[in-house]
Amino acid sequence: MFAVHLPPLAASLFSLLAITSLLLSFVMLGSRWLIEYLIAFAVQSWLIALISAAVGYYGGYSELYMIAVLTALFRGLVLPYLLLRIIRRLDVDRELHERLAPSSSLVVGAMVVLFALVVATHLGRSLALTGTIVVLALTVMLSMELIGFLMLMVRSEVLSQVLALLVLENGIFLGSQILVPGMPLLIELVILFDLLVVVASFGVLVRYLVTHAGTSSTRELRRLAG
Repeated sequence: MFAVHLPPLAASLFSLLAITSLLLSFVMLGSRWLIEYLIAFAVQSWLIALISAAVGYYGGYSELYMIAVLTALFRGLVLPYLLLRIIRRLDVDRELHERLAPSSSLVVGAMVVLFALVVATHLGRSLALTGTIVVLALTVMLSMELIGFLMLMVRSEVLSQVLALLVLENGIFLGSQILVPGMPLLIELVILFDLLVVVASFGVLVRYLVTHAGTSSTRELRRLAG
């Protein structure tokens, strides 16, 4: 496995980038302001692009340079720009109907990270990979996925839930870059295209909610059902 044989300097670099990406998930989890969600997601995407480029350099995967550029372009620029346009058009700048306060969400998020660490440590021990960056990569990947699910549960604004899905997918993408960097280029391109489809679909959903319910909260979907 690529991550097992990294030199100490490279392992430290990947660890720093992965941990910073996870901390940016907590920025989104602990904030009510949509613009802060957006900035944190954009920076997180740029960090993942750096991870892709670093994996390409240390592992000799030249196709990852293209993935890094596309990630920085689509995840770090295009998607945030599209979401920013939706935010400005709706004139909604903060989460108004959270099911759990940001402070409580951070506590739950910390518990989620501990759970992910336990699971990753157990997997690393069973695969004889204890003490390698593999355990950290698994921990960050699982943590970001679970934090994404947590955001889906505790946030009601459609845009918050879009960003939750993007955080969840960022976690999968980050883990795949470190753990299985040889993933075919076509699969990576399909994932990026799917993200554009997700954002476009949610843009339609937001317009529907605003037109028929006068709000961008997904709570109104229950009233519109049937």
